[in-house]
Amino acid sequence: MDKPTLLRETDLFLLDLDGTVYLDERPIGCMQATLERLRAMGKKLVYLTNNSSKTEAQYRAKLARIGLLEEGDGVYTSGMATAEYLMREKRGARVYLVGTEELRAEFAAYGILLEDDHPDLCVLAYDVELTFEKLRRLDRFLRDGLPFIATHPDDVCPTADGSMPDVGSFLALLEKSSGRRPDLIVGKPFSGMGEELARRYVLPKGRMCMVGDRMHTDIRFANNNGMHAILVLSGETTAESMRAFPDVPDLVLPDFNAIF
Repeated sequence: MDKPTLLRETDLFLLDLDGTVYLDERPIGCMQATLERLRAMGKKLVYLTNNSSKTEAQYRAKLARIGLLEEGDGVYTSGMATAEYLMREKRGARVYLVGTEELRAEFAAYGILLEDDHPDLCVLAYDVELTFEKLRRLDRFLRDGLPFIATHPDDVCPTADGSMPDVGSFLALLEKSSGRRPDLIVGKPFSGMGEELARRYVLPKGRMCMVGDRMHTDIRFANNNGMHAILVLSGETTAESMRAFPDVPDLVLPDFNAIF
């Protein structure tokens, strides 16, 4: 697919964050100008991340601080997608949430009932405040057979100081201790987040384009959901390493600024 066709067939761009629109605190190239051109064309921009340790408000604050957020832009996390799934499919269920205090507050604001002692189901998010007591309690609930949802499957989370263990690493530990895998994983590359986005923005997934730097999360997410896909080589993936994956982007760009 060429760039004019992709632009014509896309109403909403889903933008991965680190490695795609910024590196740490620095926008990639002339990203502000690129995004402004897309807004001027009437394109909707939604910043999309699997990182469920932070809330929508925290991401909005960062994006605004580095000059990438404008009125009308969206922010969507795997935590938000999980909360919206719970409110639609499990309304009234008591949830044992392993997550940060900020995420617990965000879930509570959605109207989700948080319960640490006698829950109906368990949710594992990226908890950078994780304690052994939280793990021990979750393990017990899983061995008791409670339904188990994970916000996303990433093994590691990249940071300025190197990669940190993420939900996928926690899942490997819990599989060893409880014998359980999640009954549902919501975030990229699975279809749950795609379904929630289609409901939230009332838009066919075929009119969306996922832009990201990871083949096995971003591009696979697009492929799994029938979206357009742009792989950018400004982050994790290289022109050489992308060949190791079966996933197929519509475009491969050195960075997202090359869309024009």
